[in-house]
Amino acid sequence: MVSDNKDLTQEWWQIAYRDLICAQTLFSVLGKMQISNVCYHCQQSAEKYLKGYLVFYGITPEKTHDLDHLYRICREIESSFDNIADQCSELTAYGVEPRYPLGIVLNEEDAKQAIECAEAIRNFITSLVPEIKDIPDV
Repeated sequence: MVSDNKDLTQEWWQIAYRDLICAQTLFSVLGKMQISNVCYHCQQSAEKYLKGYLVFYGITPEKTHDLDHLYRICREIESSFDNIADQCSELTAYGVEPRYPLGIVLNEEDAKQAIECAEAIRNFITSLVPEIKDIPDV
């Protein structure tokens, strides 16, 4: 029941990969100065991997930053999405809160954990559809 949306899925995943690389680079180069942006880009990466997975199966993703919601939709396709439920929950708040003065306090451990969660989500989802390449051509 796979759709013919391989190219569009690849576009989603390439943007997701760029978000992940951005988060990793910001953390390694600027560390404490960019913690909120690191967490934000990790959430964005995970969101795009989840949405790309839905696109692969012919589902138009909703306009939402709620990774828990997107995960549940993906789980309807593949029950093993339970393997990344915790990582999705961990990253969901970073889609909006770090971008505004809402009083959220983040530290280096939060950034490290966000990167680990985003990497786990990437690795899990891309392993389900190995024929789709997420690393952009340079």
